Amino acid sequence: MSRRRDIFVLLFFVLVFFFILYLMFGMISPSDSIGDLNLSGGEKIALIRIIGPIYDATPYLEQLEKVEDASAIKALVVRLETPGGAVAASQEVYHKLTYLRDELEIPIVASMGNVAASGGYYIALGADSILASSGSITGSIGVIMFLQQYYELFDKIGVSHTVIKSGKFKDAGSPYRELTHDDREYFQSFIDDGYQQFIEAVALERDMPLTEVKPIADGRVFTGRQAESLGLIDLIGGYDDAVMLAAELGGISGKPKVIELEKRKKYTLLDLLLDDLDAIVYQKFGLNIPFRYEMP
Repeated sequence: MSRRRDIFVLLFFVLVFFFILYLMFGMISPSDSIGDLNLSGGEKIALIRIIGPIYDATPYLEQLEKVEDASAIKALVVRLETPGGAVAASQEVYHKLTYLRDELEIPIVASMGNVAASGGYYIALGADSILASSGSITGSIGVIMFLQQYYELFDKIGVSHTVIKSGKFKDAGSPYRELTHDDREYFQSFIDDGYQQFIEAVALERDMPLTEVKPIADGRVFTGRQAESLGLIDLIGGYDDAVMLAAELGGISGKPKVIELEKRKKYTLLDLLLDDLDAIVYQKFGLNIPFRYEMP
């Protein structure tokens, strides 16, 4: 009896082990490659989904490059479900969209989901038309920098450090010392320039004078209905409305065929433990890496 019990216990732990492996590695959906996508023949709408914090533009740029060489693609829908992210990454995707829109004359419709704020809104500016549900969260026009400082804690526990640097700003923002007045002025000018770039893009794409943009570009978020009244979006509507508008702009008659440029990745235990750990820690506990410059 004891031996049989031991075998059952062993089998149980083996099954648990393989179940954990499945959770960590087995649920990942492979992304479509350009060879897998049927981008030839007929008239189609391409769909790109931008989901979660935006820290790396590369995956989105690679998807958008597929649109350039696909003659069957008559329009593009950008589905946004993001609170924002890094400044440069958001700008890269925005500029790629404006290239497709202005140089290749591909109609682009931005469709906001629950949240398309800050860097997500910046990206939406590259579309011909922006749609949001009346309850979507958007806006948050602004730039923010996070700096962690540990010097008081280290003083209490008796930890010291030595810095050898080539200029007075080389260690500006270090968590190991207090910010000086010059440091604050330096970082503020840095943030102000990023902010100026953002509001200039809003003014350009929404055909608004800067004097109208600045009063609403103070970091506030808006509902889709509020954003429409302020001129930040064009129409109230959901994903299906965005697809139909894209078909109309692309001259597609009948029910449009939508081709998703990349299959969505299923989240796994490994993603939670590794890939998204920083975002989870930041959102849940307010902790972050020592230096981050982003659109909130």
